[in-house]
Amino acid sequence: MSDVMIDVPARPVNRRSFLRGSALFAGAIGLGFAPMASAQGQGQQPPTQDPQQGQQGQDKKPTPPSSDPENKIDAQGREYRDCPQCGSHMYREGRTWTCENCGYSYVE
Repeated sequence: MSDVMIDVPARPVNRRSFLRGSALFAGAIGLGFAPMASAQGQGQQPPTQDPQQGQQGQDKKPTPPSSDPENKIDAQGREYRDCPQCGSHMYREGRTWTCENCGYSYVE
């Protein structure tokens, strides 16, 4: 048995060449799956929207909780509400309710 030595030029692999090679490999894999994805999507039709519903969905803005939410009292005797964003406590400062955790606030 003879030992075969293959002469490979020593090229250092730096970050740029590694990322370039990885991107080319990922692109080749993605192109391999593209025909399968397009073949599945041809049989489906996009859902139709009612023009009135589409406009209502675009005009939606975050609204404060109902005008008569359930106020609670904490251990220190202060009035609080549950935050609709994160569920933490909201305390009143004047007419403004502000969440102590996420900073969500609204004017009553």
